[in-house]
Amino acid sequence: MGACEHPTALVLYHYLYPDDVVSAILFSELSAGLVQRGWHVTASSSNRAWHNDRETYPRRSTWNGVELRRVWRPRLRQASALGRVANAIWMISAWSLLALNRRVNPQVLIVGTDPILSPVVSIVWKFLRPDVRLVHWCFDLYPEAAIADGVLAEKSLAARLFQWLMQRSYRSFDLIVDIGSCMRNRLLRYGSEATHATIVPWALSEPDSPAPIPASERSKLFGNAKLGLLYAGSIGRAHTWRGILELAEILLPTGGRVVFSVRGNAVEQLRRAVDASKAPLGFADFVGAERLHARLSAADVHIVTLRDEWTGTVVPSKFFGALAMGRPVLFAGSADSVIYKWVKEMGVGWILDPERVESLAIELTQWSESPEAKERLFQHCHSVYHREFSRAQALERWNCALRSLVGD
Repeated sequence: MGACEHPTALVLYHYLYPDDVVSAILFSELSAGLVQRGWHVTASSSNRAWHNDRETYPRRSTWNGVELRRVWRPRLRQASALGRVANAIWMISAWSLLALNRRVNPQVLIVGTDPILSPVVSIVWKFLRPDVRLVHWCFDLYPEAAIADGVLAEKSLAARLFQWLMQRSYRSFDLIVDIGSCMRNRLLRYGSEATHATIVPWALSEPDSPAPIPASERSKLFGNAKLGLLYAGSIGRAHTWRGILELAEILLPTGGRVVFSVRGNAVEQLRRAVDASKAPLGFADFVGAERLHARLSAADVHIVTLRDEWTGTVVPSKFFGALAMGRPVLFAGSADSVIYKWVKEMGVGWILDPERVESLAIELTQWSESPEAKERLFQHCHSVYHREFSRAQALERWNCALRSLVGD
């Protein structure tokens, strides 16, 4: 395939603009970023809204130069296991049939991981359209996530069947993009000969300097606390609060406060754990994009968690949002996680060891009592983000990687 001035790409993801779930925003911004770099991009998603399956979007529209072509989908509840599987089958089938439509003629096909098992599309496209370069941006690994969640037994027939299907899928791709070394390690076990690259999800808000703490939002979340630790975003079965409830109790007498601003399928379980332990942990409403900057910048430290068994199946995007604000991270998770590695190697926060909560509380308290130390770390985290993880860098890496595929 020769070089061309305006290469063409087709992006497949379950939810896209105007949905506000983080992954939908990222895939939408990827599409728009490629348009800005000279690509002609068509993006296909469901016509159903992520937050409300009763709401639908126009089948055809244009946003920031991206041609949005939405697939009509029945109103099946994404929150239910049966609905989620049915939606996946519907979307994968619709996207596979696109390969038969000769009016759809991309040079590059980019496939995400929502709905589950989306990479299976690559098998059909590889067979029907061998001239198209196939790319996968992996945010979640299935069936590994289902095994970690206890939905599938690791050695079960269903798990082995899904792994065989994903192996066929991964081997159809020309480029597989992961979001961290722990995820790549899992992907490499499938033996794909595809090129592998790491391009991380960027923060949704990228201030030019460490964000100042807004007094009103700070007071609303933490009152007059000297140290504010915030968990902001979705909390689900992949996340843990082991050690955090104990930390909240130890920090309270020294002026530290822990707050969760969350939504997700583990919120009620977390609330029950807090009630049972009587831990002084606060809850705040979840905020949308318009209030996100103020919410994230109100904290001194951002909490990021991942259960050990989920390591490599996902990489929490909260990490990047915290650094972009110029805030350090407190990570609770496995030493095999890339977040653990980044926190240690880049000096952008602390690791929560459930066996060393008291010493961690002392360290956090001492740090919070030094305005100079706080300012230095805020600046350092912000600098690390813009040096390693910014939107502009990620989009340019995407542009270069995709152009190399089409010989441009």
